[in-house]
Amino acid sequence: MTFVAGVLSLSAAHAVIRVDITKGQVDPLPIAVTDLKGDERQTISGGTINDIGKRISQVVSADLDRSGLFRLIDPRAFFRDSAGSSPKFANWRAVGAQALVTGTLTLQEDGRIRVEFRLWDVLAKSQMIGLRYYTTPQNWRRIAHMIADAIYERLTGEKGYFDTRIVYISESGPATNRIKRLAIMDQDGHNHKFLTDGRHLVLTPRFSPTAQEITYLSYINDNPRVYLYNIDTGKQELLGDFPGMTFAPRFSPDGNKVIMSQAQDGNSDIYVMELRTRKVTRLTTHSAIDTSPSYSPDGRYITFNSDRGGSQQIYVMDADGKNVRRISFGKGRYATPVWSPRGDLIAFTKIYQGRFYIGVMRPDGSGERLLTESYLDEGPTWSPNGRVLMFFRQQPYNSNGKGGETQIWSIDLTGYNERQIITPLEASDPAWSPLIR
Repeated sequence: MTFVAGVLSLSAAHAVIRVDITKGQVDPLPIAVTDLKGDERQTISGGTINDIGKRISQVVSADLDRSGLFRLIDPRAFFRDSAGSSPKFANWRAVGAQALVTGTLTLQEDGRIRVEFRLWDVLAKSQMIGLRYYTTPQNWRRIAHMIADAIYERLTGEKGYFDTRIVYISESGPATNRIKRLAIMDQDGHNHKFLTDGRHLVLTPRFSPTAQEITYLSYINDNPRVYLYNIDTGKQELLGDFPGMTFAPRFSPDGNKVIMSQAQDGNSDIYVMELRTRKVTRLTTHSAIDTSPSYSPDGRYITFNSDRGGSQQIYVMDADGKNVRRISFGKGRYATPVWSPRGDLIAFTKIYQGRFYIGVMRPDGSGERLLTESYLDEGPTWSPNGRVLMFFRQQPYNSNGKGGETQIWSIDLTGYNERQIITPLEASDPAWSPLIR
């Protein structure tokens, strides 16, 4: 899948609007996203070029809306305006827009489409960014995510997270005979695909830093083994046939290692494997249960959870296993720590008085904040820009034993923008990819 991008220039004054995402609860920025326009005589797959332009704009709008940072102006309030020249800014100010997205779509002679968009600062009457993409028509949805990322980055000053995928465990069947399949989708739930057929139980999928490989745990003949799955080729590779039980494999930031928890003789410790040589090194040696390891983004430290202090808590150690120190000291138990891609926070699951929480704390344990609370919230995973978390939530059963559905949700660091991610079946244990490109 090849994309060619270019910059569209237009002389203008300095833009002044910017979304401040460092505040607690953000006032959404009013933005108008118009349909990308093209020659109605050009058709693709039975529709006009304008049909694709409208779909692209709808996906861009949905991405920005889900972030919680933008308020989309109702298209019914839009004015007819020229997409290729400077807009009539007074008209857009009249409907309350502070930012405006316009664009065009053109079918090329080689069958590709040329997508152009411009982001305007309505108040300053200036262009903030203009980009051009060339790609095949079937990749229109990904182009939409890339446009949304460009808008997000220009207005917030941080990388976006829309051109990403989620790998997760798709669940179906009765509780006594649960079928669990590896599945993948875009971050908005579209382009869904099952990667395994459900004959073998699969758990804890995690992306490599390149977003092309997944490491996960699979039970084949009741024997838990760690596998690598190549998304492009569909090839599965046995990572290692370890003695005892193996849990929670996860890549190192450079993609050269996989860290995991391994149980031998009833005792779980942290191990790391060099992928090139398959050499395995034991990092912790303790009579307690050490599990759920996660590297810091610079690869210098590892966080994990352990009950070595009498209850399940979060610890941090050097990447070689030295200098182990506990960082969680609040009430309750802590589990599934995951280091933010920004390096500034560690997300976790907290269990206290029969309730489950998703929270974050600094790597030294300070600044603990709880973002969600429910009957069962578990397994946080970070967006690549470190601003949003996905997790899975199970609903309680009723008195007749009904209910108990499990679904994926997202929450941003403000704790206010909580949303469900729609999946075909029940879903658990999500893992967020890096930006695809």
